[in-house]
Amino acid sequence: MQGLKLPSSVLYKDNASVILKIATIVLGVLAIFHQDLTIITNDALQSEVMSYVLIIPFLFIYLIYRKRKMLNQIIPIENNGQPKKIKHLSTIMGIILSTTAILLYWHGSYTFTPLEYHMFALPILTAGLTLLLFNLQTLRQLAFPIAFLILLVPPPAEILYTIGSTLSMITSELSYKIISAFGIPSTLISEYGNPIIQITTLDQTTVSFAVDIACSGIYSLIGFLVFAVFVTYIIRDKPWKKLALFLTGLSLIYILNITRITTILIIGYYLNEETALQLFHLLGGWFLILIGTFLLLLFAEKIFHTQIFAKPTQECRECNLKPKTNHNFCFTCGRILKPASIRFQKTDIIKITIILVSVILLISIQTPVFALTEGPAQILTQTPAGEQGNTQLLPQIQGYTPVFHYRDKDFEELSKQDASLAYIYQPSDKTKDPIWVTLEIGSATSMIHNWEFCLISWQISQKRSALVTQLDLKDIKIQQNPPIIARYFAFQWIETNRIQEVLYWFETAKFLKNGTTQQKNIKISLITYPNTPQNINAENLKPFATAIVNHWEPITTWTPIALSLSQNGEYLAATNTILLAFLIVPYKIEKRKEKKANTNAYQKLSKPNKQIIDIVLDTQKTATPTLSAVAATYKNKTGETIEKEELFHRMSEAEKTGIIKSYVASNQDEPIQIWKAQMFS
Repeated sequence: MQGLKLPSSVLYKDNASVILKIATIVLGVLAIFHQDLTIITNDALQSEVMSYVLIIPFLFIYLIYRKRKMLNQIIPIENNGQPKKIKHLSTIMGIILSTTAILLYWHGSYTFTPLEYHMFALPILTAGLTLLLFNLQTLRQLAFPIAFLILLVPPPAEILYTIGSTLSMITSELSYKIISAFGIPSTLISEYGNPIIQITTLDQTTVSFAVDIACSGIYSLIGFLVFAVFVTYIIRDKPWKKLALFLTGLSLIYILNITRITTILIIGYYLNEETALQLFHLLGGWFLILIGTFLLLLFAEKIFHTQIFAKPTQECRECNLKPKTNHNFCFTCGRILKPASIRFQKTDIIKITIILVSVILLISIQTPVFALTEGPAQILTQTPAGEQGNTQLLPQIQGYTPVFHYRDKDFEELSKQDASLAYIYQPSDKTKDPIWVTLEIGSATSMIHNWEFCLISWQISQKRSALVTQLDLKDIKIQQNPPIIARYFAFQWIETNRIQEVLYWFETAKFLKNGTTQQKNIKISLITYPNTPQNINAENLKPFATAIVNHWEPITTWTPIALSLSQNGEYLAATNTILLAFLIVPYKIEKRKEKKANTNAYQKLSKPNKQIIDIVLDTQKTATPTLSAVAATYKNKTGETIEKEELFHRMSEAEKTGIIKSYVASNQDEPIQIWKAQMFS
């Protein structure tokens, strides 16, 4: 059999099996999460804070590419290192993880924040499908790339603005002190919670530069965080160096932002405000990220002396000289020289078929991330008084007349929304209070914010006392099918003691604009002003919310199965998690029993076998137990030199006892052959 080569058709089939499995995972994930990924991508294209998302797929692909050699060796492994009594462990764990992800997905669809739940479920499903089609060793190698997908989850606005406001104050203080040291006349003031640096230019004009959240460097910091995590992971060095490099990177990007602001102020002083603003846009977030990443790589190479893309410094001459060996690994360094044989089994066909059928069934009952409705009419209409909000956007409610009140163009410009419209339901009975309705319409979800965040969390993040006192905050269901969850927020203004109730929710709607149908994100808010805290009641606003939701004609309704899954998804997902824990516990117990049995069996072995097992056990305590390392330990223990071919033969004989086993280990993503003793020392 020596020198026998497989026909190219067989090799092609082997490659085709892996490609088919990978395609199944990719297509399955994209089919289930395509709506969420579309929303995330749209936000990334239109929002600076989410723009870093665009680079994540490319980094993810590179992380997998970096693992290609290890994957070639471990993909064919079947149940290596698993206790004999626990069969199909990878398949069972894969099923549990996959179903947990789907249940979490459906539960998220029944909450006020579905997108966050869905994106958190994405890496869980990816991990589950990987276990189903491959093995535990494959998942271990892909653990970081899959976990890297967590960065697709939108950052919470509360954390974003809390950190951003702190950074804006520190940035403004340091920039102000630096330009003052240069002799530039300047003052530091605050306006609407934002630090403002005012400088007096050479022509004695006063120019103001607001260092708000956008200028604080928080957007660059978030984007750079992705690169810092990526670079820290791929460098080839000790963990403490990785941590030091990561912390250095975070400090570096912030120093660069301070340098950017200071440079803009100096240019504004010596030249003019227009040139400074042009430079501000030129030296934006991505410019800082690219410069910061370049400097971080430079620091890694020159200061930390780490290897990133270079090969290991110690090269094996035997490997480089293309050794004529019948073995698939190098006896000197342990590097595996030949790719493992990959077989396409009948069970793989069954698994792929089940996954594809399951995905098709899930798609058939899948619903939009946000309730998708057919917008009743175009957003704006032309009237003799000018362009106004269309009253046909709201339904007629008995005893009330919808009236357009105003369009807040200032808020539209600030939040980059398409329209921000305010209406009033005027009651025919003057003893009743009017109901305000606001519609915020935008092309991206990042343009629309939560009420409670804007009035409480944002104020606190700006180091200011909250404007309101929260009286009640809860989520309520305003429609059964499709289920729409609204948030009820009751509060009292601290300065005026005026009480306000808000019931709001998000939808995705199709509107007529410029003669074409366009899909937009919308936040609908119902507002009223009770006289006393005792009069607040979400039920007073709920009928209006239900009427508006029905007026907007939902395009799709949920099937009974979808409703049941979403309503009980949280409990079912928790049950699955418990099952996974119960599965891991017996696995650990069986592994311990196996080691104990091997320890007892060791006592009955011949002296030569005991000697080899002892040497392997001693080697793995202090070094990577390659064949060469075991040979070195053998010489230290016995004082004799043993030929590697003979040692390999003796280890192969000892391996038949089951007490020592061969493994594929990673040496800087390079697969090497090692042995480990499966017993207590």
